[in-house]
Amino acid sequence: MTTDDTGSLADSLSRELRHLVMLLRRTTAGQPVTSQQYSVLGSLEGAPRRMTELAEEHGVQLPTMTVQINRLEDAGLVARGSDASDARVRTVELTGEGRSRLRGVRQARIAYLARQLETLTPEERSAISVALPALAKLGRA
Repeated sequence: MTTDDTGSLADSLSRELRHLVMLLRRTTAGQPVTSQQYSVLGSLEGAPRRMTELAEEHGVQLPTMTVQINRLEDAGLVARGSDASDARVRTVELTGEGRSRLRGVRQARIAYLARQLETLTPEERSAISVALPALAKLGRA
């Protein structure tokens, strides 16, 4: 594949991913928690995280992440804590309600995608399945 082909593929992939993300965001439209805030909740699913880690992961400045966390905390979806190795460091973790809401949003998105996948041919679904490992690899780069 030439550089021109790679650039064209990157352009097409970027456009299609944007379109898919916008479609998935519609599944949570009208809810009091934004899709960006759900993304933050997803980042907390595994374990408590430092605010600086969250800001870096989401590509925002610390004050922007602080505003998001404050809103999520006010909604009862996250709680602040301290890092066991350094009491000066503040962490953020999901509450039970936050975990429940995240699970609900994820189920709604999966159901939406499943309906959309049903509109494709078996060959198209197979092509997506074959492409998933490469897409996952791109996401870890």
